[in-house]
Amino acid sequence: MLQSFAVLIFAVSSPIVLAQTPGAGTSGVATPSASPPFATTKVADNVYVFRYGGHQSMFVVTPEGVIATDPIAYLRPQAAQTYIDEIRKITRAPIKYLVYSHHHYDHIAGGKPFKDAGALVVAHRNARTKLEALKYPDIVLPDMVVDQYSTLELGGTRVDLIYVGRNHSDNSLVMLLPREKILFAVDFIPIQAVMWRDMPDGFLPDWFDSLDRVLALDFTTLIPGHPGPGGRMGTKDDVRAVKEYLTDLSNATRELANQGKCFDEAMKTKLPKYENWGSYANYLPGNIERFCEYWGRGM
Repeated sequence: MLQSFAVLIFAVSSPIVLAQTPGAGTSGVATPSASPPFATTKVADNVYVFRYGGHQSMFVVTPEGVIATDPIAYLRPQAAQTYIDEIRKITRAPIKYLVYSHHHYDHIAGGKPFKDAGALVVAHRNARTKLEALKYPDIVLPDMVVDQYSTLELGGTRVDLIYVGRNHSDNSLVMLLPREKILFAVDFIPIQAVMWRDMPDGFLPDWFDSLDRVLALDFTTLIPGHPGPGGRMGTKDDVRAVKEYLTDLSNATRELANQGKCFDEAMKTKLPKYENWGSYANYLPGNIERFCEYWGRGM
């Protein structure tokens, strides 16, 4: 178990619902032009979502300190300081932890301001191993690692850090608040959207098992790493929908692979059931390509 630390509360201001700044951008994820560059939204008494561009993170405020997640400052260092500024509009309590959802840069670059503020950085053990090898200059290495399961307890709030197996990476942690029934899960459970490009760093068939493990958890609200349609949060029905999409995709691709039609011919396949999902036109061919690698090449 990861132990908490006693701290002194300096001041607590009223929660901010929306904030914005000029000149901010996104990192490869489009957001509606009407959306402000960033926003902070309260989703429970002590739980907030910070969005910058097309990425978002969860942070938890307690009397003894803050548990923050992904800095989301890849190629936009201002995002990390904006994130901290937004936290400071809500509480002066120290930021005690910064938890990485997984090792991909678009979510965890920019952790230095959090580290400088005194946060301990937490990630899955496999994430630390990869980051040590990659040596990306804007990544702060984890101070603490999780294998299968650990818990942060701070100011009367509990956050479970759970490894549900390989999916979008081999080191994704989901973060469950049992009392609030909130789950933060990044990139492997998009909300009404197909997977990114050719699902790089994606593990098949492990992804399906990972979704089943998520469905076995007790939560009602799913906070994704990218906003859902209209900025909405997810539910277990969204997890089931992702599993159904991957199942339909897998079955269709397997049939084509068995006919020797992977890759080029298979990538013309359409799944009309999902044509209203985000990035369908752009990324469905890449999704098919990944399953062609699995069913057609055993990769």
